[in-house]
Amino acid sequence: MKIIVDAMGGDNAPGEIVKGALAAHGKNGIEIVLVGREEDIRAAAAAAGGMKEGVRVVNAREVIEICDDPATAFKHKKDSSITVGLTMLKNGEGDAFVSAGSTGALLSAATLLVKRVKGIRRAALAPVIPTAGGKAVLIDCGANAECTVEYLLQFAYLGSFYASRVLGIEKPRVGLLNIGAEPSKGDTLRQEAWKALTAAGEAGRLNFIGNIEAKDAVKGGCDVIVSDGFSGNVMLKTIEGVASFLGKEIKKMFLQSLKTKVAALLVKDGLKSFKEQMDPDKIGGTAFLGISRPVIKAHGSSGAAALENAVYQAASVAASGVIADIEAHVEDMKVDAAL
Repeated sequence: MKIIVDAMGGDNAPGEIVKGALAAHGKNGIEIVLVGREEDIRAAAAAAGGMKEGVRVVNAREVIEICDDPATAFKHKKDSSITVGLTMLKNGEGDAFVSAGSTGALLSAATLLVKRVKGIRRAALAPVIPTAGGKAVLIDCGANAECTVEYLLQFAYLGSFYASRVLGIEKPRVGLLNIGAEPSKGDTLRQEAWKALTAAGEAGRLNFIGNIEAKDAVKGGCDVIVSDGFSGNVMLKTIEGVASFLGKEIKKMFLQSLKTKVAALLVKDGLKSFKEQMDPDKIGGTAFLGISRPVIKAHGSSGAAALENAVYQAASVAASGVIADIEAHVEDMKVDAAL
């Protein structure tokens, strides 16, 4: 499995990016291709203990910066690590692409260079979030702030195939994020989407369980949370904020006295497990679903551990067959087919 890594993307590039990619090279049959300024990549590899045998370095002189226009940067900077790397992916020189760079630039470049699966209206960001029931796919979480009924219907299929193929969930339960569980709740978009998703469920194409409120989704009420990108992003950032707040408050509570410090020692393993469950570095990144080849967006602040896990995630997506499932069911994803 050959994974192409944008060595110049992210707050900690190239040092932490190269270190994380090198750590993944050779594990589970993974081969790494590093794309970026060659001298910087080799210097970062030397600082990380040396370049590993078999790692390919592809020189790309330009870097897409945070100040660049995300919609057009890859066109103007044709020798950027994102443009060169995604062109390689398009040409079959790798099985997946990983970048911690600009989300907007990566999405635009992936859409226009690698292309969406034919028939898919919009690619979607689909992070895996922790819930009381285990894990859930949140789709979309920021790529599409304004959506149509067909977008949401397609997101439901994309998320369901991902949950099934990558997460190994049998018959994933699909819920539509809304302000209430009743079919009449929400705006016109949510009400019409409920009808389309219900029809798809009655046809046996989706395991649609109806509307779901954010609090019930976090409790494990479904396996796929379907949302427009605006609402999904608010939900994701709220979860991240609450997790950070709880972590700090719990730590503060256990440091209050000798008695609470002893109690902390007794529940140390449980606290560690909770912290790891809420740690975004353990997941690594977010898949762009709907693109014809696997593209993974790692956190902009990714360190070596996060990038390494993003590489493993990319390999898992590439091997899963999720894109083949999407391609085989595009006709089912049309509103006319659902109703």
